[in-house]
Amino acid sequence: RAGRIVQGGSTIPQQAAKNLFLTPKRSIKRKAQEVLLAFWLEMKFSKNEILTIYLNRVYLGAGTYGVGAAARKYFGKSAKKLTIYESALLAGLLKAPSHYNPKIDPNASRRRTHQVLKNMVNAGYLSKSQVATLIKKRFTRFRPPTVDSRFFTEWILSQLDNYVSLNNRDLIIKTTLKPALQRAAERHVAASISKFGKDSNAHQGALVALDPSGAVRALVGGKAHSESSFNRATQGSRQPGSAFKLFVYLAALEAGMSPASPIEDAPININGWKPKNFNKRYQGTISMDRAIADSVNSAAVRTAQSVGLKRIADTASRLGIPGNISIHPSIALGTYEVRLIDLTAAYAVFANGGHTAWPYGIIEIHDHKGTTLYERQGSRLNKIVKSEHVSAMNRMLADVLYIGTGRAAKLDRPAAGKTGTSQNHRDAWFIGYTSELVTGVWVGNDDGSPMINVTGGSLPARIWKSFMKDAHQGLSAGALPGVYPKQNPNQLAPKLTKPTSKPPGNNFFEKILSWF
Repeated sequence: RAGRIVQGGSTIPQQAAKNLFLTPKRSIKRKAQEVLLAFWLEMKFSKNEILTIYLNRVYLGAGTYGVGAAARKYFGKSAKKLTIYESALLAGLLKAPSHYNPKIDPNASRRRTHQVLKNMVNAGYLSKSQVATLIKKRFTRFRPPTVDSRFFTEWILSQLDNYVSLNNRDLIIKTTLKPALQRAAERHVAASISKFGKDSNAHQGALVALDPSGAVRALVGGKAHSESSFNRATQGSRQPGSAFKLFVYLAALEAGMSPASPIEDAPININGWKPKNFNKRYQGTISMDRAIADSVNSAAVRTAQSVGLKRIADTASRLGIPGNISIHPSIALGTYEVRLIDLTAAYAVFANGGHTAWPYGIIEIHDHKGTTLYERQGSRLNKIVKSEHVSAMNRMLADVLYIGTGRAAKLDRPAAGKTGTSQNHRDAWFIGYTSELVTGVWVGNDDGSPMINVTGGSLPARIWKSFMKDAHQGLSAGALPGVYPKQNPNQLAPKLTKPTSKPPGNNFFEKILSWF
């Protein structure tokens, strides 16, 4: 009638049909489909059943769908326990969930709630005196700690049809997420990017926290889901830089080398490719543990050449890195792109003593009647890394935090990890772990533009440390497998092992310091 597509009213069956089966796209075709589906709903269900369907699925702001989720989000209680005022507030959200959201505009929400209460008088549900009392009574809105778990939720939903047949039915899914850890992860990623991102040209960050078995405890796919729903933790593949050296040195240990094995740190040329150390300096002959603590590129490339590139690729695949890993000398410096969740799970192998650690988020799935449709079984994890190699890697990766490139991540408990920085500062990583939790952090830009002097040992390491400090509050300090039994966590760093030949430095002081 208006001669163009305009927004108009719909019946509740129409709204329910749109929410169940259609998209919000404005078109005559969608409206016709909506009407036909509404007729079908009217034939199949009673008015009360349709209203229930609608209220269980309608969007009510702040990332919540359905009155049950909204009641928990805004008031911290079940919908069955809502007061009249609280119920009126939720009903008022239906008109414009974002505009009347009490989290965004409490005054607009209050005015809208009062209007709903007055409408209830006109409809005969309340008296004027009851409404007057409700309006005069000071309303204190419950402010639950904010958890925006939409990155995690969407990751779970993307996997759901691998576990059960959906068939347009209501499902109850029990997941591995820990709300307290999720809140901390969201807070630290957003705060750090907001504070340092502009000056560093670092506009995105992601974080994954797993327990050593692979259960996802927190997942942040970006600075803010409201700005971008792309999940940089589970969808984005980026170059890990030196964080990939985990596989280089594990392959070296399995080939017969040890933390004390000497490696030459000097300029190298492989068919015209001349990788350089980050600091443009060389130390001569150094030990493997010094090479990994200082993240020495020339030593990693030489080690890779010695043990074989295919062995390194196979090692990465065994620890859970998917895809056809390219066999190229630059693999030693992390040019093969990986996802944050996969790389973090690979490090979990060393936190759990050498067993597989596949990341997972679903524990149980039930239908609305309580019937169990899926239940994760406590399957025995395969041993994929020998205990002596786990111990050696844990000792070397602990050095990274206490005397190496990851000093900004140092904790007051046994911990280990590795920094990673890709070419031209496009990606910065810190992957680290304690005996309780394994956490990976990535910082960068979606368009791949270089950051300003951001390395894995700077912003990502600081995010990692602040999150891990919160995550371990109240937990006793546990030893890493094969490392530091009964040792004071404030005296963690061992002396580096002495290489088989005296390591020449660039000056006298480096010669002295390289022994400690």
